[in-house]
Amino acid sequence: MEKGWLGLPYHTISEHYNQLFGEKVYKIPVSVVDDCPNRRGLKGMQTCVFCDVWGSAANAESLSMELRAQIEKYHELIAKKYKAKAFLIYFQAYTNTFTKVSALKNNFDVALSYPWVKGFTLGTRPDCLSKSVLDLWNEYHEKSFVAVEMGVQSFYNDQLDFMRRGHTAEASIEALHKIAENTKVDLGIHLIFGSPGESEETIVRTAEIVNTLPISNVKLHNLHVLKNTPLEEMYHRGEFQPIDRDTYTKHVQLFLQHLSPRIALHRLAAYSSRWDELVAPEWTKNKMGTHQHIIDHLRAQGFYQSQLFSPMNAQDQELQSQILKKSRPI
Repeated sequence: MEKGWLGLPYHTISEHYNQLFGEKVYKIPVSVVDDCPNRRGLKGMQTCVFCDVWGSAANAESLSMELRAQIEKYHELIAKKYKAKAFLIYFQAYTNTFTKVSALKNNFDVALSYPWVKGFTLGTRPDCLSKSVLDLWNEYHEKSFVAVEMGVQSFYNDQLDFMRRGHTAEASIEALHKIAENTKVDLGIHLIFGSPGESEETIVRTAEIVNTLPISNVKLHNLHVLKNTPLEEMYHRGEFQPIDRDTYTKHVQLFLQHLSPRIALHRLAAYSSRWDELVAPEWTKNKMGTHQHIIDHLRAQGFYQSQLFSPMNAQDQELQSQILKKSRPI
């Protein structure tokens, strides 16, 4: 049986946005900062093992372009390719709250100056959340959609230490509650699967932790090796072996099965857009292939999001009921 989120066995971010805006929206990724606490070396921190010189920028050229030029260029490309009419500006690379509030405000104003922009979303981390930043989010929430994606990456401190994140799992959880209690932004997290010591048990427990958090969405990545990163050095020394696709697929399956039906998924795996910089694993190059492989696995085995989730309240129970009612043969 197919459990019905737009005909997929999991709750997509597209459906989440459609419920919010009443239409399909597309993200325009932009880059406006080129630093973060780790790269700055604050409090003895080191660069995250997986981070290359682009700091997760979707388009490397963006780092040398003015914000308006980025927005207008990628708007034209996406609008033409998908016939898109509604957009969110995605401040993606590095840590976007690791800058002056005045700079943030200026960037937000530029983003919202276009009539086809519905709002913006930005990436941050647990240790870059001043009161002035939270107040600024609330200010802009009054006039547009504001979403925040926090790079949690893991709820296990040994995995965070391996990744050199410079924050603890406890700090992430505290920060998420701080945001939820002091703002009305749409809140999500990023998680990375494939660290040493990861197991099926830690994956299930991760889903259980996520279910208790005040968030609406999750973005999944597989830990992969890029050139000129600390992880590349570890890989060549034999200190790190990337997760294989089948194991990763099984971990995504388990995570989804135990995940609340209210939480939407941005994507199921990472994708290396700069193929020449990918060291391993090779399957990370194939964006749609990996995505489809996971979906095919879920469908073939009859697995779906929230299948093993235990409702914690009346809202959860109603969502479970709706999923069962929407199920149909595949």
